[in-house]
Amino acid sequence: MAASPTSTPGTAIRWDGRRLQIIDQTLLPAQESWLELTGAADTAEAIGRLAVRGAPNIGIAAAYGLALAVARADGDDLAIADAADLLRASRPTAVNLAWAVDRVRAAALGAPRPERALAAREAAERIQASEDAASAAIALQGADLLDGATRILTHCNAGALACGGTGSALAIAFELAQRTDITVLACETRPLLQGARLTVWELRRAGIPHELLVDGAAAGLMRRGEVDAVIVGCDRVAANGDVANKVGTYGHALAARAAGIPFVVAGPTSTIDVSVAGGDEIVIEERAPDEVRHAGGALLTQTDTPCRNPAFDVTPAELVTALVTERGIASPPTRESIAALLARSPSGDATP
Repeated sequence: MAASPTSTPGTAIRWDGRRLQIIDQTLLPAQESWLELTGAADTAEAIGRLAVRGAPNIGIAAAYGLALAVARADGDDLAIADAADLLRASRPTAVNLAWAVDRVRAAALGAPRPERALAAREAAERIQASEDAASAAIALQGADLLDGATRILTHCNAGALACGGTGSALAIAFELAQRTDITVLACETRPLLQGARLTVWELRRAGIPHELLVDGAAAGLMRRGEVDAVIVGCDRVAANGDVANKVGTYGHALAARAAGIPFVVAGPTSTIDVSVAGGDEIVIEERAPDEVRHAGGALLTQTDTPCRNPAFDVTPAELVTALVTERGIASPPTRESIAALLARSPSGDATP
């Protein structure tokens, strides 16, 4: 019997036409605290410290942050440009950030000065609506693709806390749970434990059976036949299908290939960056060493231990079984299949 969710997964961003609020994900699951953001500076700061995170939600938050900045700037060209540059620089890897900021900036500057605030707000609202619709389409297409899979492994967090709607990878899991009994295996995702803190929080709220495991346990469970499929989100997809996602994803892809199970990447087409030919061109964010030295506020090693802290890694396209988007599925993802996706409308029809 399929699971009956006890509640909806919720949302990470609230917008009422004037105010932007985000749930502070650094405090989850212990505390559900909402922050009100007023413009570009505090939105960029929230993005940088991961109070709001996930490629699509970073884009949505930045879009609204810029819209607020446009309203405060009274349509001034220089102030709009400065606010956009500040937001664009807050994190380097997720392409949705620059994509969303550029769209809102173009909408504002393309309008007469008295109408710029309205144009920016409407552009930001369209971005969120598009990401919500993309999540719903991804859920249906991904669940059809993985029909019969009941033991789903995921990494990091790709639910409503990271994306529009109910997410990308988790949206597929939520849809599968409506059709049959499933269990989601959530990798804890060091160093910041987004799987343990955030994915488990979302799965519990949705009433979906789940188990938490350390990242290093995933490969062994796949080898033993205890995983039917791996589903992850993405922060940037290159033109050739290479995927940048939370660090540790590449190892799961290698293990899935060795075990002969599907490794599926889910994300909206806003995450595809055709200006990047391949994964080696993707800028990988290196974060502060203290994120590695600590876990849950506790020091794990010596205070001056040298650390490497890449936030993402790149999975080559040849390890990806399918890329699921709102416009369809690239299986396998190649330069040609991705170009064909981008030539389609969100409904799946060819773009006229």
